[in-house]
Amino acid sequence: MTSAAQHPWYLDFFTELPNALWRAAVPPDQTTAEVDFLERVALPIPGRVLDVACGSGRHALELARRGHRVTGVDVSVEAIEFARATARAQDLRPDLVVGDMARLTEVQLTPGYRLITCLGNAFGYLPHEQTVQFLADTRGLVDPGGSLVIDTGFAAESLLPGLQLEEEPVTFGGIEMISVNSYDPARSRYLTDMTVRRGTEQHRATAVQHVYTSAEIARMIMTAGYGSVEMYGDVDGSPYRWGSRRLLLVARAGAAS
Repeated sequence: MTSAAQHPWYLDFFTELPNALWRAAVPPDQTTAEVDFLERVALPIPGRVLDVACGSGRHALELARRGHRVTGVDVSVEAIEFARATARAQDLRPDLVVGDMARLTEVQLTPGYRLITCLGNAFGYLPHEQTVQFLADTRGLVDPGGSLVIDTGFAAESLLPGLQLEEEPVTFGGIEMISVNSYDPARSRYLTDMTVRRGTEQHRATAVQHVYTSAEIARMIMTAGYGSVEMYGDVDGSPYRWGSRRLLLVARAGAAS
């Protein structure tokens, strides 16, 4: 456990093979619906957006396509290079930067973002102390009156109802992923031993998701200095309930006095 804490799993996992799996797994209409949601709740007019843990850029590129000034940050060099190549091919100009969400202050970012996003379950990657620091870092970067949007399927109210640890292998784009799951109740962590395969290629890691209740996340956000929190159960704007598939949490930064 000590070595895992010193060297987080996500720093080495997101190479080309798992990234290609995620790129194949998400249909374009899902990205469209998610960006539609972001615009409804936080971006009525074009503004500056910081997409933290942006991956291969599916949200960042769509936001840029719609006229927003986007900065995307991700720890995966491969994902950022893929996103940059896609942006060039589509004549888009987001600023795409390699950086760790646990060390946002080390990335050259200028405060004043209208929206900061942390989507695709990345919120649960960090241990508690770093999660608290991450939220404080975002508060220092968001514009007064701006918003932080977190998307996670690992809030306790989503994960734990009817939890089944056994999971069938999945295949997307000719890449197979085998997952062996366990739950650590003493530390509220969901652990997944993942094996990703394509032909003779194979990549393995143990993913760690730190599980919080929705109220715990809201309290951390308010402690970080945000003024209010809204919770949705999906991009259609439905309220968050016990058993909702995902939590979309919208935190509002107070307006300047």
